[in-house]
Amino acid sequence: MPKQRSRVASLPVIEPNAAGIDVGATEIFVAVPADRDPEPVRCFPTFTVDLERLADWLQQCQVRTVAMESTGVYWIPLFQILEKRKFDVRLVNAHHVKNVPGRKTDVEDCQWIQHLHSVGLLRGSFRPDDEICAMRSLWRHRDNLIQMATLHLQHMQKALDQMNLQIHHVISDLAGTTGLAIMDAILAGERDPHKLARLRNRHIQASEETITKSLVGDYREEHLFTLCQSLKSYRHYQELIQEVDLQVKQMLQKLPSRIAAEQKPPKGGKIRRTPWRNEPPQLRNDLYRAYGVDLTEVPGINSLTAQMLLTEIGPDWSRFPTAAAFCSWLRLCPNPKISGGQVLSSRTQPTKNRAALALRMATQGLHRSETFLGDYFRRMKARMGAPKAMTATAHKLARIIYHMVTTQQEYDATVFQQQEQRRRLQKSARLHAQARELGFQLVPIGVVP
Repeated sequence: MPKQRSRVASLPVIEPNAAGIDVGATEIFVAVPADRDPEPVRCFPTFTVDLERLADWLQQCQVRTVAMESTGVYWIPLFQILEKRKFDVRLVNAHHVKNVPGRKTDVEDCQWIQHLHSVGLLRGSFRPDDEICAMRSLWRHRDNLIQMATLHLQHMQKALDQMNLQIHHVISDLAGTTGLAIMDAILAGERDPHKLARLRNRHIQASEETITKSLVGDYREEHLFTLCQSLKSYRHYQELIQEVDLQVKQMLQKLPSRIAAEQKPPKGGKIRRTPWRNEPPQLRNDLYRAYGVDLTEVPGINSLTAQMLLTEIGPDWSRFPTAAAFCSWLRLCPNPKISGGQVLSSRTQPTKNRAALALRMATQGLHRSETFLGDYFRRMKARMGAPKAMTATAHKLARIIYHMVTTQQEYDATVFQQQEQRRRLQKSARLHAQARELGFQLVPIGVVP
């Protein structure tokens, strides 16, 4: 008798009106359900007219939801067009839609995406609102401008090194008031080191004699020409950065305010008198108005870090139901891999999330902080090393700021003081137990047994 073939159970279709799109630089492949069109897979060029024609075809096929990979920046124009047409567009992680090994073609990719989306196996990635996306684009452009300005600053230092002018090794900031004044005087023709040293700001720690010695060198025309062009380029990028700051400030003021109009952020003990070099003016007040709480009160979080969080996530964090979900999106929590009841790995997943990177960078300011978070970072660093300590502390910072933004409660250090007191009691009990095992008795200082 012939063997009866067992029926393979297929997954139930949850999204019958789903389409899958494979995005490329010059071509876009789209797959719709097989019963919607005699040609269910089509290829479209990436011109705007063709993207509009693609959206028309999806509407003719009665498609309601679309899934596409986040391929570079090529998905953005199509995403915006489909979103305007009221499609439910889901931007999915490319690692979540990997096809089975074998021949890989664009046609098979879009059909595989359409199948996964129709059976409900794809989740859309987080994307903030349009006004936050616009602000995010400008802030990322601002980061690029800062990097290019820094590159020209390095060119200035190289030109000074080649002339054996050691001024940038004597003062801490070549682009500060003293450094710029001295370079302007040098390019104006001044060569007397004593006159150049008198341009020092009174807050400079180096003495006038030391600065005078650092300005004795070999002034060569080719290096002076390089110094002049690099200084002009540096100042040009500084002007562009100021223009971006003005545009971002106007966008910040359009965001709905969560505080009263006359209310100002609380005066903390760690507020800087002068802003950071790349910090826009009145940034702390604008952030306080957008968030409703002052994130800069958290140790390690400054205005630039809070601004990065705002441009990457936005002021409304309700799309993350819990702090655990927020930390998971940032990839600051362990990703355990278990096989046979044994934990093979528990490392955090690699990520390029700029918000997570900003929190990791914020932990470096806690190295010498006399706070609970500073003590926690140093304790984790001694136990696990610097990289893992940065991740663990960034995880704790993420939970703190999530609680502040979602509950509209200001930072309260007394909560951590209670935890610190509990940790001290546990440490004292452990030391007493170890002493009893060795036959000793611990006596507090100043207490006579």
